[in-house]
Amino acid sequence: MIESRILVTIITGFLGSGKTTLLNHILTAPHGRRVAVLINEFGDVDIDGSLVVSADRDMLELSNGCICCSMNDGLIAALQRLLARKAAFDSIVIETTGIADPVPVAATFMRPEFVARMRVDAILAVADAEHFALERFEDPAAHNQIRYADVVLLNKADLVDAARLDAVEAMIREVNSAARILPTERSRVAIPLVLGIGGGHAAEVDDGSAPPGTDHRHAFRSISFSTDVPLDPERFQAVLEGLPEGVFRAKGFLQLAGVEPMHIFHLVGRRFTLEEAPDAERRTRLVLIGTDFDRDEILGQLRGCEESRTASPAGGPGR
Repeated sequence: MIESRILVTIITGFLGSGKTTLLNHILTAPHGRRVAVLINEFGDVDIDGSLVVSADRDMLELSNGCICCSMNDGLIAALQRLLARKAAFDSIVIETTGIADPVPVAATFMRPEFVARMRVDAILAVADAEHFALERFEDPAAHNQIRYADVVLLNKADLVDAARLDAVEAMIREVNSAARILPTERSRVAIPLVLGIGGGHAAEVDDGSAPPGTDHRHAFRSISFSTDVPLDPERFQAVLEGLPEGVFRAKGFLQLAGVEPMHIFHLVGRRFTLEEAPDAERRTRLVLIGTDFDRDEILGQLRGCEESRTASPAGGPGR
């Protein structure tokens, strides 16, 4: 029997593992598929400017024939908007947040209005080879990201040695012995290995053997910080070096004193990167995510980086 339903691929994985990089790889790879992409926020996804044709409310038309749609107002509503469009597509790729449980996402496609038109093909998990730790699986959502994955991309494999890769693979096997594990760098993977693969764990969700996933409680918290005042680079680097272990992920835009262009900032574990973003709004906007930290203390430290609050000389960004 020829499958007539739209195939759905769910991308999951812990904070900062490389999910957005994988999504961009799928969008730009020459696979010939007509893909609709669902994301939580356009601002979290680095969609290359050359791919964007036009924007219509919370949808983007992409030059490669793809559609990019926000699901800020809910997955069901976003799917209904996609199905109402006349543009044809044969695949849907959903990028979940780093603290989301993929089980209720997959279960959405068993709803009566969707089951005849769409089918979950696979759940892809992206794991950070450098920072992967089983302790994080005490959270049910993080556990299910690996437990129900058909494929696990063991990403950032270039940052660790072979012994570490073997150790992380063994940890993943403790949670999921059936998944295909693929070491990757910058989430680059052959598209036939991740799209249209007919994975089996989505069927476990479909047949009801997976937990319902209706309890969304988790221990993760977030901090938002924004300011129009440039940040002193040396003070900011000192804050980064002193962050508690409970801060797993941070990202945003930085306006640094004495540095002309804006910068895109990413932090995963203890590693951070800065990339120039000359067209970004000249305003610092940061989000930090983790557990077991003092929110007011960190906000106070960030405010102390504002150039007007410190007498430290402005310098270049930390390395």
